[in-house]
Amino acid sequence: MALLIILITCFVIPLATSQTCQTPDDFVAATSPGHVIIGGLFAIHEKMLSSEDYPRRPEIQKCVGFEISIFLQTLAMIHSIEMINNSTLLSGIKLGYEIYDTCTEVTVAMAAALRFLSKFNSSREIMEFKCDYSSYMPRVKAVIGAGYSEITMAVSRMLNLQLMPQVSYESTAEILSDKIRFPSFLRTVPSDFYQTKAMAHLIEKSGWNWIGIIATDDDYGRMALNTFAVQTTANNVCIAFKEVLPAFLSDNTIEVRINETLEKIIAEAQVNVIVVFLRQFHVFNLFSKALERNINKTWIASDNWSTATKITTIPNVKRIGKVVGFTFRRGNMSSFHSFLQNLHIFPSDNNKVLNEYATLLSACAYVKDSDLSQCISNHSQGTLAYKVNKDIERNFSLRNDFLWDYTEPGLVHSIQLAVLALGYAIRDLCQARDCQNPNAFQPWELLDALKNVTFTDEGNSFHFDAHGDMNTGYDVVLWKEIDGHLTITKIAQYDLKNDVFVITDQETKNEFRNLKQIQSKCSKECSPGQMKKTTRSQHICCYECVNCPENHYSNQTDMDHCLLCNNETQWAPVRSTACFEKEVEYLSWNDSLAILLLALSLLGIMFVLAIGIIFTRNLNTPVVKSSGGLLVCYVILLCHFLNFASTGFFIGEPQDFTCKTRQTFFGVSFTLCISCILVKSLKILLAFSFDPKLQNFLKCLYKPIPIIFTCTGIQVAICTIWLIFAAPAVEENVSLPRVIILECEEGSILAFGIMLGYIAILAFICFIFAFKGRKLPENYNEAKFITFGMLIYFIAWITFVPVYATTFGKYLPAVEIIVILISNYGILCCTFFPKCYVILYKQETNTKSAFLKMIYSYSSHSASSLAMSHVSLDSSSSNITATNPSSGGRPAAWQESRDIRAQAFAHTRRENAASMSKTWPRKRISSI
Repeated sequence: MALLIILITCFVIPLATSQTCQTPDDFVAATSPGHVIIGGLFAIHEKMLSSEDYPRRPEIQKCVGFEISIFLQTLAMIHSIEMINNSTLLSGIKLGYEIYDTCTEVTVAMAAALRFLSKFNSSREIMEFKCDYSSYMPRVKAVIGAGYSEITMAVSRMLNLQLMPQVSYESTAEILSDKIRFPSFLRTVPSDFYQTKAMAHLIEKSGWNWIGIIATDDDYGRMALNTFAVQTTANNVCIAFKEVLPAFLSDNTIEVRINETLEKIIAEAQVNVIVVFLRQFHVFNLFSKALERNINKTWIASDNWSTATKITTIPNVKRIGKVVGFTFRRGNMSSFHSFLQNLHIFPSDNNKVLNEYATLLSACAYVKDSDLSQCISNHSQGTLAYKVNKDIERNFSLRNDFLWDYTEPGLVHSIQLAVLALGYAIRDLCQARDCQNPNAFQPWELLDALKNVTFTDEGNSFHFDAHGDMNTGYDVVLWKEIDGHLTITKIAQYDLKNDVFVITDQETKNEFRNLKQIQSKCSKECSPGQMKKTTRSQHICCYECVNCPENHYSNQTDMDHCLLCNNETQWAPVRSTACFEKEVEYLSWNDSLAILLLALSLLGIMFVLAIGIIFTRNLNTPVVKSSGGLLVCYVILLCHFLNFASTGFFIGEPQDFTCKTRQTFFGVSFTLCISCILVKSLKILLAFSFDPKLQNFLKCLYKPIPIIFTCTGIQVAICTIWLIFAAPAVEENVSLPRVIILECEEGSILAFGIMLGYIAILAFICFIFAFKGRKLPENYNEAKFITFGMLIYFIAWITFVPVYATTFGKYLPAVEIIVILISNYGILCCTFFPKCYVILYKQETNTKSAFLKMIYSYSSHSASSLAMSHVSLDSSSSNITATNPSSGGRPAAWQESRDIRAQAFAHTRRENAASMSKTWPRKRISSI
């Protein structure tokens, strides 16, 4: 086995003395003997004094800048060990300690780690190099510290060699949870993962989305920055700038970087919230210079400095703005407070750091408490003689309250938990061993016990998780001015498991509510009804606000996109904050247009009833008899009545029954009406036709009852097939933006078109027949009026097709009602109004004699016209014969034939005239 002897270099003890160490014991800041020695690492001084930019010789320089808060952490470790020694936890076993000052330098901390790893009870300070350290007995069994993650990582990598337990009370870098890289590291505080998550939650809860971040240029700062950036991105928070400061005050560029950072803060005027992952001395210098530039922001403090009295006592620090911080959960501080109250100084080399504090305090004996910290810091930069006398003891005792003011409860509690965890682990390990023997166990055995230890303090149970972390949670604190003094006030607790802030009283709720009044946004907040439209900037937090389009809404501020309403049942106007239920519309009974159409329908029904009464009271008059007979007349009037009544099915809330009924009801009744008018037109044409061939054809065709039943039956068949295979039904038309139209869907447009087309064919045939008889007697030209009625029907329904196809909404049924009324009124007026006019106002022409005279005159005129047409035809034929060479040139024969034909035509005309004067009127009257 190879043996490597490493000599531990001595350095000047962290007192203001220029002597170099003569023995390795000079390296120790505080020590106490015991059966089990625990090492301690604390950055009691803030930097090493160096006149050069970088080291030129392998020696550790003198440490300067005495840190009272870290000094108190050292006392907290000493007090906790004494508490265990004075308890029954380790009966008969005494814990000792060796505490070293790291001077906030990795190099110094590693030198201390070498001393920890040196061989126990060796005459020389040596550390053996071995392949297996399982049986190696180092100087200490475990180490508490260090505070800063950068130093902790370096030390941990050395302690991993022997798997010596290292329990940190403040190092929160997330990477330290990696048990592959740091297998012997544990900590009594949560990982920065939870702190950055809590910060991001607070920022998101407060409504901030445009923030800055300042961190140290070390592993702790860079990892915190990266983790925080991920957390904020998940919460839609943007980082306007990231500034990194040198990790150590010994870096000569730190002043320049602080000034550049302040310039950046001033330039980013919209950034009012800044997250700070810095050490206390960084923040002290940063705030001091920020006050000179009158910078007022909201600062989110990390656990490193959130409760630092050194910073809260900066003159006029309240002008820096609001400070909200996260700190470790505090415990019962009464025991430590009593310890400080009873602390006295006695000349001893066992606690050099206490002696230094006494010396510095003596130099600032006549400085008031508010300036004492700065006085001590200033004097610790120079050289003080080591002198302890009764005056020092007296002055020291008088300033114990000053120490209590600088105590950070969260860190003290973390140190207490670290010592307690080691105490309980040693108890578990020593139950079957004689631990008064320093060789009773090795550090790696203590590490196994420590990982599995569970202990109780003040009723709370504690243990390390699989990552070696003790997730105790955070307290949220606020720097608040009370009675002219800046006080650190707890306003909430952060629950790591549930990611929630626990607020206990109304006052703290108000404090949280006040945080929301602080504006830190890149763009103006988009109000409900608007959405964010990202500009070309790389940050999603820089955007424009645009109104939500129609049928979209946003009900919260700063929404990324508007939400779509349910297009079928909801609608929303432009810039809407909510969706509204669409109003269901249909052509209701109380609609003004519906009332007008119903009034017209009722008027039509009254006309039908009036005509029926008039015809009933004048049954025996020629005009009524000439209307096709009482049955046909009443059937036509009944059809008109039904047509007017059918318009009622188009009004009101659509139902399946009304949808199926309205088209078929109208189609069948209107077809019956047109069929009756067709029969009537055919009869008129037959009555007044003088063409024998046409008259014979019409006689064969004229079958009133079969024609009416056949024509109507075909329409009934069409409607029946329609109802069976594609019946109309109620449908909700949701295509309109703000309303739902409750309408009847026709089921089959083809069937609807066939129904209307069939009526049109019948009307066209009727129109042809009526047009043929348009030259009836002047005072009785019913065929002409039927022609006009059919023309009105065609015009109405031809217009209906494009209007119906392009109209939508609740007034679509009104279009069909209007067409039904127009066609119905047209046919009714043209068919019955002339007759009613004659009956009511030309009663002298509504007599049998006047009617016969009119018919006789028309018949005589028609017969003369027919005879003249025969003469004309015969004359034309004779001329053709005379000029035809094939006639043989017989003009005498042609003349004779013409005379005979003329005599015969004259005789026939006289006979026809006589016959017509006697029999034709009665025949025509009965026909009509």
